[in-house]
Amino acid sequence: MTLHRTGTRALFHVTSILRAPIKRANTARLVTTGRLANIGREARLIGKATGLGAALWVWALSSMMVSPVLAADACVLPERYTLPLLRSAETLDLCEVAQDKVLLVVNTASECGFTPQFEQLESLYNKYRDQGLVITGFPSDDFHQELASDDAIADVCYLNYGVTFPMLAPDAVTGDKASPVFQWLSSVTGKPPVWNFNKYLVSRDGQRVRHYHSAITPLNSTLEQAILAELSR
Repeated sequence: MTLHRTGTRALFHVTSILRAPIKRANTARLVTTGRLANIGREARLIGKATGLGAALWVWALSSMMVSPVLAADACVLPERYTLPLLRSAETLDLCEVAQDKVLLVVNTASECGFTPQFEQLESLYNKYRDQGLVITGFPSDDFHQELASDDAIADVCYLNYGVTFPMLAPDAVTGDKASPVFQWLSSVTGKPPVWNFNKYLVSRDGQRVRHYHSAITPLNSTLEQAILAELSR
């Protein structure tokens, strides 16, 4: 009985440390290194106190520790994209947003014939967000149809169309100066944007990326069918 109570207290103490929140990937890697260095010592101490042996505790502690750390550091995208949000001092970690989600990336503009697609994009987002869909809008003036200021762009998105999905600060989406996100999307699909409101659908595991041109509407379309298929996987 004494050994059992001692082991329980020791396990609670160690696991409470191992389960402490890890905020960033770099921290996760550093903490992992430190914890792995000490896990053998912790296991020997607990094993001696409980009489259950160090090997059992190595397995138990490792299983409790490694999974949360790996999850914190995982990214299904080719790199960790940190992007400034529209009319905000905050940034968006696209890896975090896309974690275990179906991601739809759209290059947008405020003065385009396709700008009313914001309404359908918002409806699509509200329709499937609880099932795991995330949408990210990338304003761009590459086709000379975007407004000059972040405030004006934000007014179109947030006031005119009631957009609630993340909108990023304006950036290039074509050519050598394109956002790294669009460099990746263009490379993997072989289809860079040729106009506003091109759509790129990324699967939960990041292994499938599909391109849909501007004229394909968000709702009642092959795009919506593909989203449903990805959400069901």
